[in-house]
Amino acid sequence: MKFLILSLAALALLAPSMVEARPAQPAKATARKVAAKAKAKAKPKPKPGPIVAPDPVLTPSPAAQRVIDWVSGAKDNRSLPWAVVDKVNATLFLFAPDGTQQAAVPVLIGIMPGDEASPGVGTKTLASLGPAEKTTPAGRYLAKFGLPVAGQRVLWVDYATSVALHPIPKDSGAREKRRERMLSPTPDDNRITFGCINVPQAFYARQLRPTFRKKGGYVYILPDTRPIEEVFPRLRTQLTG
Repeated sequence: MKFLILSLAALALLAPSMVEARPAQPAKATARKVAAKAKAKAKPKPKPGPIVAPDPVLTPSPAAQRVIDWVSGAKDNRSLPWAVVDKVNATLFLFAPDGTQQAAVPVLIGIMPGDEASPGVGTKTLASLGPAEKTTPAGRYLAKFGLPVAGQRVLWVDYATSVALHPIPKDSGAREKRRERMLSPTPDDNRITFGCINVPQAFYARQLRPTFRKKGGYVYILPDTRPIEEVFPRLRTQLTG
C-alpha cells in the first residue's frame, strides 16, 4: 500500500513536466492560420448577376379564346393540327390535333387592317401591290406546304391570294426592322408584311413545320375590322346551341 502511494505521488510530480514537454506550435504557422481566416472573412461576396426579365406569357384574347373553345368543342379541325392567328394582338397559338396547345408566338401581319383580299391580288407582284392591298385576310383555311418561294417551301394559308405562313424573309429590307418589331413588347408595330404571316424562325423550324408537314392543318385567322361571327358563322351556332 505504501508502495502504491509513493508511485502515485511520483506520477503527480511528473505530470506538469510531461505537459510542459509537449512541443509548442510554431508562431509562424499560427500566424498563417489567423491570416487565412481573416482573409476568408474579408473576401467580398460575388455580386449577383443582372436580373433577366422572363419572356412575356402570351395568352389568348377573349375573341381568340372563343374561337379556340369552338374549334376544340366542335372538333372543327377534323383531327388535324391547327393554329389561331389573332391579328389584333399579333399572336399565333399552335394546337395539336387533340386540342393541346403547343406554342404561342408573336407574328407579323399585313401592313393595312382589313379582312378580305383584293380581287386578283394573287396574280400581282409584290412591287405592284397598292397600300390597301397589303392585308392579311381573315377566315378558316386548310393550310399545306407547297411550291417554294425564293427557293424555300412555305406553308400556304391561301394559295389563291398568295398568303403564306413563313419566317421573316432573309431579303427583307433593314429599314423594315421586322425582327425588332416581332420582339417588341406590344403588337402596335407588328403590321409590316404584304399580307403573309411571319413567325419566329426557331418556332417555324422546330414546331410548325414538323407539325403541318405531313397532312397540313387548319389556320383560323381572326378579323380586325369585321364582326367575328361573320367570319366564323359556325361560332354563333356553337355559342347558342
